[in-house]
Amino acid sequence: MQQYILSKKNVITVISGLLIVLGFFSHFVLENVGLSEWSLIIASVFGITPIAIQAFQAMKVKVISIDVLVSIAAIGALFIQNYEESAIVTFLFLFGHYLEQRTLNQTRSAIKELTEMAPESALKQMDNGEFEEVEVDDIDEGDILLVKTGAKVPVDGIVLTGEGHINEASITGEAVPVNKLADAEVFAGTILENGTIQIRADRVGEDTTFGKIIELVEEAQDSKSEAERFIDRFSKYYTPAVLVLAIVVWAFSQNIELAITILVLGCPGALVIGVPVSNVAGIGNGARNGVLLKGSEVIQDFSNVDTIVFDKTGTLTVGNPTVAATELYEKDPAETLGYLASVERESDHPLAKAVLNQIGETNFYPVEGTEVVKGGGIVSSVAGHRVAVGNVALMEKENVTLSKKVQKDVKRFEQHGNSLVLTAVDGELKVLMGIRDQVRPGVKANLQELKDLGVKNLVVLSGDNQGTVDVVAGELGLTEAHGRMLPEDKSAYIGKLQQRGQIVAFVGDGVNDSPSLALADIGIAMGSGTDVAIETSDVVLMNSNFSNLPHALGLVKATANNMKQNIVISIGVVLVLLTSVFFSEWMNMSIGMLVHEGSILVVIFNGMRLMKYKLKGRKEQKEVSAPAEKVKIS
Repeated sequence: MQQYILSKKNVITVISGLLIVLGFFSHFVLENVGLSEWSLIIASVFGITPIAIQAFQAMKVKVISIDVLVSIAAIGALFIQNYEESAIVTFLFLFGHYLEQRTLNQTRSAIKELTEMAPESALKQMDNGEFEEVEVDDIDEGDILLVKTGAKVPVDGIVLTGEGHINEASITGEAVPVNKLADAEVFAGTILENGTIQIRADRVGEDTTFGKIIELVEEAQDSKSEAERFIDRFSKYYTPAVLVLAIVVWAFSQNIELAITILVLGCPGALVIGVPVSNVAGIGNGARNGVLLKGSEVIQDFSNVDTIVFDKTGTLTVGNPTVAATELYEKDPAETLGYLASVERESDHPLAKAVLNQIGETNFYPVEGTEVVKGGGIVSSVAGHRVAVGNVALMEKENVTLSKKVQKDVKRFEQHGNSLVLTAVDGELKVLMGIRDQVRPGVKANLQELKDLGVKNLVVLSGDNQGTVDVVAGELGLTEAHGRMLPEDKSAYIGKLQQRGQIVAFVGDGVNDSPSLALADIGIAMGSGTDVAIETSDVVLMNSNFSNLPHALGLVKATANNMKQNIVISIGVVLVLLTSVFFSEWMNMSIGMLVHEGSILVVIFNGMRLMKYKLKGRKEQKEVSAPAEKVKIS
């Protein structure tokens, strides 16, 4: 029965609120005192029931919680026929609890999502040399497996034969699929976007990198036990003190009404509603400004963050590789760009897509005799011309002369973290393109705002190569930059920061970020990221608008301060009321109730100020795509 009543707490809150409205309507409009009193009495009984059950359960484990004080005060108010106070106190307590729990009880199904993403079957080479589909659990180390286009890699292993491009976003977070040749390492849970490969299983099941991700998320979530609410901690001292005071007063005065008056005046009505109002107002402001804050604990912890760690791809950068810079080595490049587009149209590689998007509308030519050069690029015959598209190594193989000017351009592009695509026609270099994942517009200014808000350390961790990460870090003025990091490396690094006493927030968007999001004191997910990242996180930047992050930090700091203000106001009013009972002749129940209700309104209005909060000195920011560097013709 107790559990049933507690499960219907929200329904009871609604019924209690409606009865209170009916009670005041009957009293002031219908002038029906009887109906008003009965409405408030029933509202009080409804409201007291779940609170009294919680108080009883707390007493069973020898904890004098705030539920105990609210229960006694409400019953005392009923006893002295102050039905308004008993009804309002219980309703506010229940409503405040509902407001807070609404955001705290977010569904955490990250483990389920991760498990569903794990590969379930694989093509295993049998004794007769044929490949047959088996369950992943039937794979042992050393088995030979076949992976076809579009399939998930079932284990961690080494490529034996074949070639293909694998999307490793679920492991490393890299935006560009990685070309895998013989002897290359592959990871479970990654996807072979094109090609066919045979691999040798080196790590299977829970020992794979993907399996470790799941394990890390489980451990990190277990390590984040719910912090005890501040009010409950305070009530350990406050509640017994008020009870003892009331008993002492009754023992010496034998005045039961005075004792109950002390309990009623000592009932922290404003304290009960003040903290939830601050939290809900802050959460409401965040929601309207593209920030989802998952509960009051998040607000308190986030406000104390001094170190923010960022994943690079999709967080500091857009997550979509584009042509960042182009050098043309002829005055009329239209025909060459047509050749280039014709060759790239034959490929589904992300770099090819970036090239096509950059070229736009052009004339396409028939492509014949296409040859894929491993680790180099493509050589084709286009309209009677030999066209080579690829990296510097391919140009050297094709005996394409790279002048000092070209070499200088290549070095400059690489220093800026670009992947290179060179195009030669009949042995002569015509086009050089640099492709990279663009830094989000306005990020540098946003990072400065974070510093102004008191963040001391800004760190980037990425699965990309160190050169690319260094370029991004240098451009944005970050404190530290670390590349080639797998998920376990990232979470281990965050653990080290925490051991040093730093309060760490991690910002990411991929499955690979889930362990770090869960382990960090505050996990912040970009809204366009995976469901796993979003559900594992404490804060979500909706629409992936990075400029919302400084607003979020400023908001939680303002909310934490507002919450403290409401606590001081609430406790201050109670102290004044209790002091006035003993040291003044003017204090009585009616005045006390009026002050009580006034203090509740004060903390509500103070909390509602957060609804209009804006980061000081901020100008309107809109995220737009970063244009590529202007094309230069040499």
